[in-house]
Amino acid sequence: MSGFGRLRAARESVGLWFAPERVRSEGTTPDYRFSLANERTFLAWIRTALALIGGGFAVDQFLTDHLTQWVRAALALALLAGGVLCCLRAVNHWVRSERAIRLGRSLPASRFPALLAVLVAVLGLAMVVVVVFGWAG
Repeated sequence: MSGFGRLRAARESVGLWFAPERVRSEGTTPDYRFSLANERTFLAWIRTALALIGGGFAVDQFLTDHLTQWVRAALALALLAGGVLCCLRAVNHWVRSERAIRLGRSLPASRFPALLAVLVAVLGLAMVVVVVFGWAG
């Protein structure tokens, strides 16, 4: 697929985020339990995003005396960025899964959970280093 084709597909995918009636018009109505399970998964992703965003604000606001400015900013921004990505990925995955359920296709595979786990693990290790060595400004 060319760059232009990928851009068009991405634009259409984002358009579906705000057009649930278009998603519902595809395929057949599934057993409602599948749609509700998909929604619960979406909400779990949103809770994860909120936790990451809250952690980013906590690092920025409450570790002012314990970290140098650049360490605090780097940790806070990484957590905030992870939260934003998690929100965007949550809605994208919800739409893709809902379409697959309605069309009787396999659920979409995603590398995002692994990437998010690695991000959280790296940030956790960075925070362990900060706590152990106490990088005070």
